[in-house]
Amino acid sequence: MNLTVKHFSELTVSELYDILKLRVSVFVLEQSCLYQELDDMDKNAFHLWYSDKDGVAAYLRVLPDSVWGEVSIGRVISVRRRMGLGSMILAEGIKTAKERYGAKRIVIGAQSYAQGFYEKAGFIRDSEEYVEDGIRHVRMTLEI
Repeated sequence: MNLTVKHFSELTVSELYDILKLRVSVFVLEQSCLYQELDDMDKNAFHLWYSDKDGVAAYLRVLPDSVWGEVSIGRVISVRRRMGLGSMILAEGIKTAKERYGAKRIVIGAQSYAQGFYEKAGFIRDSEEYVEDGIRHVRMTLEI
């Protein structure tokens, strides 16, 4: 398993295509959620992914505080679920947020069903449930 960390400006066309293909496959098709997946925030983000012989196995993006007012992590995906890849990529995302953006606090808009996953990494729910793009979410925060 190989970890790659790149700013948007460093991505190759092929890497970007593979990332976006996975994100659309999971967040639009699998979750039956019609929304604007390409949201212009990618341009400001660091993109992290684990890959193997089959391609991208886990992915997330880390956004600077200039996007939401606080450093944030989003679009967390693990192709093979319940195998620890999600936890591994999330740990790398937290590390990248600290190293690249000097984050002292990280926020996420977590899908409600995944709240326990993020709590295991130290995130704490700090909002009521809300609906975004037809899916229930909660805001969660990690103090570093």
